[in-house]
Amino acid sequence: MRYKTLGGTGLIVSEICLGTMTFGGRGGFWPAIGDLEQAGADAIVARAAEAGVNFIDTADIYSEGLSEEITGRAMRNSGRPRTDFVLATKVFGRVGPGVNDRGASRGHIMDGIRASLKRLGTDYVDLYQIHGFDAVTPIEETLKALDDLIRQGHIRYYGLSNWPAWALMKAIGLADRLGLARPATLQAYYTLAGRDLEREIAPLLLAEKVGLMVWSPLAGGLLSGKYGRDGSGPDGSRRVSFDFPPVNRDRAFDCIDAMRPVADAHGVSVAQVALAFVMSRPFVTSAIIGARNTAQLDDNLAASALALAPEELAALEAVSALPAEYPGWMLARQTGPDSGVGILKGENG
Repeated sequence: MRYKTLGGTGLIVSEICLGTMTFGGRGGFWPAIGDLEQAGADAIVARAAEAGVNFIDTADIYSEGLSEEITGRAMRNSGRPRTDFVLATKVFGRVGPGVNDRGASRGHIMDGIRASLKRLGTDYVDLYQIHGFDAVTPIEETLKALDDLIRQGHIRYYGLSNWPAWALMKAIGLADRLGLARPATLQAYYTLAGRDLEREIAPLLLAEKVGLMVWSPLAGGLLSGKYGRDGSGPDGSRRVSFDFPPVNRDRAFDCIDAMRPVADAHGVSVAQVALAFVMSRPFVTSAIIGARNTAQLDDNLAASALALAPEELAALEAVSALPAEYPGWMLARQTGPDSGVGILKGENG
């Protein structure tokens, strides 16, 4: 297992993060994602920790809070000290019928951390994440509440999830101006078949030293290589019953076609190639993987040992390249090798 610092902090995390959406299976659509009970979750957490995974991600809305309960017990049942784990959870989604039972207000954040700590059975969370962008609550209100939680010792760091680039940059600027803790991470969707965040978000993450936690790096299992262009797939699979996140399927299957020979050359699964591509990106801190069983977990964990050759990465980048979009194509035109910028920089004598 390889390790990286969490964004601009000194906290060390595994490049594979164990996601717990498959724990619980209570309420709504959660059974379609996974319904692991305590024994199954214990086995998953123990196996991941044995492989060197120290990073676990959950959320208060997963299985209506049951995922947090199972996750906390699985950590304790592993027999490892609490400090062996970097535990992340989230707040934002609806957790009750009241008008204030969701969002990123100070009130909901304070209620949310109290409830999460109780379900997790711990007195602190290493990384507390705002699970979505709240268009109603002022960003400074959210940041001040999170900064207070750090000062109170309830959380160690905080992150954001599914925020647009402009809002993330505004949060960073406000934190600096107000003397508050900066966001350490962004959790966002990124995969070989969905590289959209490379346009604006990835350059921002690199410039501001914000770590990226990638959710659904296999595009909801579509990039596992188990599905066909004709819509065929394994019975009971997540994509059959819960078709999310949205993916351009023609583009995705072009990527799968390009990954198969790479997988064959290394004697690994297509899923491992997809994960290895994501983890090779310089702006990615950790890829979040979920599993319904230890066999699936072991296959995904093996991606950490897979190093793709430069020519293999180039082939995958070519087949998954984003279409040109403004202002990107104009920036390329104005700063490319034929733009004359090198002369202005004194690079040509």
